[in-house]
Amino acid sequence: MKRILITGAAGFLGSHLCDRFIKEGYFVIGMDNLITGDLKNIEHLFKLENFEFYHHDITKFVHVPGDLDYILHFASPASPIDYLKIPIQTLKVGSLGTHNLLGLARVKKARILIASTSEVYGDPLVHPQTEEYYGNVNTIGPRGVYDEAKRFQESITMAYHTFHGVETRIVRIFNTYGPRMRLNDGRVIPAFIGQALRGEDLTIFGDGSQTRSFCYVDDQVEGIFRLLHSDYVYPVNIGNPDEITIKDFAEEIIKLTGTNQKVVYHPLPINDPLQRQPDTTKAKELLGWEAKVSRSEGMKITYDYFRSLSPEELSKEEHKDFSSYIK
Repeated sequence: MKRILITGAAGFLGSHLCDRFIKEGYFVIGMDNLITGDLKNIEHLFKLENFEFYHHDITKFVHVPGDLDYILHFASPASPIDYLKIPIQTLKVGSLGTHNLLGLARVKKARILIASTSEVYGDPLVHPQTEEYYGNVNTIGPRGVYDEAKRFQESITMAYHTFHGVETRIVRIFNTYGPRMRLNDGRVIPAFIGQALRGEDLTIFGDGSQTRSFCYVDDQVEGIFRLLHSDYVYPVNIGNPDEITIKDFAEEIIKLTGTNQKVVYHPLPINDPLQRQPDTTKAKELLGWEAKVSRSEGMKITYDYFRSLSPEELSKEEHKDFSSYIK
């Protein structure tokens, strides 16, 4: 049985990856310090013989006993609210954490796939974004801690590949959604759905002309699975190129939820990207992958998930008190 370590296992994407690799017959070792993750995302796996969980911060030395075939590095705060509240932890997990895992991959002779992001492109001047685009990032802006952590992560991963011969893969993840997203993480899908379910006005930052391209989680996981097992070492965009303005998306949410909320406008945050659309040519050519789930289909499943949350969860404004993590 192949053994795989998945960091950020209790997070949104990490938990879905645990499910997929369990389904594929792997022995899965989940690791998370739970700073933004939630054990309820993986509690259904605890009874399985081929799943283990380590409550551990990967910015500290990482030890996993026994053989290891693969590592998926998905540990990181991933929402604007999180990385503005815990900027140093965001930088550390992308730098120190990645360094520790690359060292582990080298010792174990394991293949490692690191989760990069479309945020490496910053507020792009090229549209759609290809993997060859170097990006337009403000290194000292409020979003820079996340963007630069991921850009450094890509650089050190390639250095370990070229200098130490470590088998590495890099996925650049575009906006992904689905069940287990945190309702109050500041991203547009849970924000809009939460507001609709609570009967609040939908909040748009800016004039609503900015665009996003939303990929359903099952499609994202399939792309990551294929990339891990491919022979390609350079970054690959995985995302759904079906682009929509935030204003039009708000109208879709109102229609989906059957509510009649107003849309209210607030100033656009600093360095918030105005356009986001992946060029997925490489994923199609190298992996035979493309997004299959339409936004209408995926959003219905996602809405049903959020609708199943308790009134207490729906009304919760703060995800977590980060004070115990801030040193």
